[in-house]
Amino acid sequence: MTDHTNADTLRTPIVAVLGHVDHGKTSLLDTIRGSAVSEGEAGAITQHIGATDIPLDTISGMAGDLIDPTDFDLPGLLFIDTPGHHSFSTLRARGGALADIAVLVVDVNDGFQPQTEEAIDILRRTGTPFVVAANKVDTTPGWNPQDGQPIQRSLAAQSERAESMLNENLYEIIGQLSDAGFSADLYWRVQDFQKNIGVVPLSALTGEGVPDLLTVLMGLSQRFMKEEMAIDVQGPGEGTVLEVKDERGFGATIDTVVYDGVVRNGDQIVVGGQDDPIVTEIRALLQPRPLEEIRTEKKFEKVAEVGAAAGVKIAAPDLDRAMAGAPVRVVRDRPLEEVIAEVEAELAEIEVDTAEDGVVVKADTLGSLEAMANALREAEVPILRAEVGDIAPRDIAVAETANQDEHKAILGFNVDLLANAESELESADVKLFTNDVIYQLIEDYETYVEEKQRAQQETVLDKVVRPARFRILPDHTFRQNDPAVVGVEVIAGTVQNNRNVGVFEGNEFDRVGQLSGIQKQGDDVDEARAGERVSIAIDGPTVGRDIEEGDTLWTEVPEKHAKILEQELKEEITADEREALAAYLETKRKRDPFWGK
Repeated sequence: MTDHTNADTLRTPIVAVLGHVDHGKTSLLDTIRGSAVSEGEAGAITQHIGATDIPLDTISGMAGDLIDPTDFDLPGLLFIDTPGHHSFSTLRARGGALADIAVLVVDVNDGFQPQTEEAIDILRRTGTPFVVAANKVDTTPGWNPQDGQPIQRSLAAQSERAESMLNENLYEIIGQLSDAGFSADLYWRVQDFQKNIGVVPLSALTGEGVPDLLTVLMGLSQRFMKEEMAIDVQGPGEGTVLEVKDERGFGATIDTVVYDGVVRNGDQIVVGGQDDPIVTEIRALLQPRPLEEIRTEKKFEKVAEVGAAAGVKIAAPDLDRAMAGAPVRVVRDRPLEEVIAEVEAELAEIEVDTAEDGVVVKADTLGSLEAMANALREAEVPILRAEVGDIAPRDIAVAETANQDEHKAILGFNVDLLANAESELESADVKLFTNDVIYQLIEDYETYVEEKQRAQQETVLDKVVRPARFRILPDHTFRQNDPAVVGVEVIAGTVQNNRNVGVFEGNEFDRVGQLSGIQKQGDDVDEARAGERVSIAIDGPTVGRDIEEGDTLWTEVPEKHAKILEQELKEEITADEREALAAYLETKRKRDPFWGK
């Protein structure tokens, strides 16, 4: 901030609208825009790139007697409205969220959904103040719509039954906010908006409650953000990239929200890039023509300069490696190195800790990359590489270099798989997970890892020698040798065919031979479980000389197998196998305390 305090003025607060995918974010914005247009003369509301600016007098016209415009010295509200960015709540500015304030849209019948939870998580982490718009009140059975009216006036026109049904849904949402750690109430009951979240019941369809939402947003901004809204009007502009887009005739451009200072055509700027900061010069500043619907951006107007807060499209050379969510800084009369260092410092805050081995992460903006990295750190999933952008062939190549099979995975948040990467993915040993809800993405990956580990354990278990202790029954010698055939009872564990068996002489294990057959009631079987009586054939010993009736025999467990059983597969084997293993290890370790460790 420079010292021309006299040049300081209050900028428009930036409002983000977020919420679950079909809870009505876009229709709410359209309603606010539409009523703003019908309220004022056409020029009252200005469209920016990715944003709509609604001036204070238009807001007070819509809010009627809810607002006294003389109470406010903020110029209005700037709504960010890039519909593709339901993750744009993760766009950053100087280490915080880009938005000064947020509206969390919740369908009053549907309550919290995965993306609602995620939005709440981001609001909590960035400390962004927010209000809850409880949308779709008009779907309450028996609702009597009062188009465009403040919500309390509308409630007065409802039957008791409709009102109590609505209240039930509203209290459900207040409860869900409370579970998420926020104390909330209907906005007209909130005394202190710093301690409580205001819930505004409304309908994007009928416009009921929209005046209230604007009133609460203005009040909150005025009360809590006045200091933050003070900017140096003429200072070098600062902003955040919303999106990188190719425009015919301009090449790669960046849709940018400017939140401080002024940006002029011809300015030298530094923009956060995928490799190094990009230093370039503005060739054109583009705004949509007045009241062109923002999403049909066919026609732009060139403007000479843009002051905060505003959305603008910047055309300049070399922007193709710019990143959504990255900082934009005007250099003006400062040393270029200093500005590059500033941009690098801001990008460094988002540096993701990467490991020697781990998964590849791709996300649509820097902020969502940061949110992904935080969530993966909590889930203790290491990251090999993390980048902004769609999934490209080189991501698949990198994922294939992971050492552990379960890390040969790409987690993509809100990104596409590029066409040229599709065929590579088919032939590569890499698993792709994509989702537009962060914790769902991580949950899917964790489930996959668990299943993979379970399958691996099952294969290991098939190959591992299982422990067993069994006793030769008296009067059950069917053949003395070549092979010896005796009747046995399995005391603990699982006797498997083709295993070496032996006896303990003191603490010494003495191998006597190898099982070459197991018969149960005359049928050949591969194994016998604890409690079963079977006859076995043993190659090697002679009954009466090497083994005796009444002897206890053990399956010989190789040291490596004993270690795997004790350390990795203990939960996978049965209680009696654990018992046999424990007794076997105990005897072995009397001679060598470190055996099998």
